[in-house]
Amino acid sequence: RSNEYKSYLSCNDFISMPITKIPRAREPLWREWDEKAQKKGLRHTVFCGYGDTYTGHWDNNLKNGKGTYYYAKANAVYDGEWKDDKRHGYGTYSLIEDDGGQFKQYGGGWKKDKRHGYGTFYYDESTHYEGEWYENKRNGWGRMYYKDGGVYEGRWDNDMRDGVGTMRYANNNRFEGSWERDMKNGQGVHYYLDRGQIYRGVWVDDIAKCGELEDTSRESAPRPTEYPIPKIELTDPAFVVQQAYETFTAEV
Repeated sequence: RSNEYKSYLSCNDFISMPITKIPRAREPLWREWDEKAQKKGLRHTVFCGYGDTYTGHWDNNLKNGKGTYYYAKANAVYDGEWKDDKRHGYGTYSLIEDDGGQFKQYGGGWKKDKRHGYGTFYYDESTHYEGEWYENKRNGWGRMYYKDGGVYEGRWDNDMRDGVGTMRYANNNRFEGSWERDMKNGQGVHYYLDRGQIYRGVWVDDIAKCGELEDTSRESAPRPTEYPIPKIELTDPAFVVQQAYETFTAEV
């Protein structure tokens, strides 16, 4: 009986103990409403003012991830990657034509809303550049296709041909050498394949200052000169050319 009584007491004590329920902590309603109002994740079309629209991913109320932006004033579309509200990563920028089609003006890398890295820019249907960019300018190695059929391949700096490069002209002639400020500057070789001649020399601001011109394949050239180059009668032609080289290379 003693054990039964003890058991009875402990059972009653347990039943009569007060139960305390700790209320669950709740965030203020304004915080919940604010969270729902934030642009985060994938969203349908958001109107950005002035007729512009954006469809894509957001984070912290900023365009982040992949998305498509329509520029009403330019009537153009950017489709690609974003970072902190700026075009950043890979993306394409296209102009909308009158028939509703799209003309892709640029496809390639972006950084902080500017063309950056490797990309291709179409000036029109027959003129385009493919190569490296730095802050919206052609910079580094690149190849430019011109409307007349010419092609330049080489170094660029500040949107101009600068450094070592090759210019192939529409008539198949070509220049291989140094460029500065978008002009031939320094030593180079000009191959006149249309008349079967080669000129090796020095250029200053696109003008050949001194050098050596020689016939190479006049017989097979499509438009050879009327007469071959006459023999040089100077006692030491190499010395004369060397002096001229030294004079004009100092200007470059």
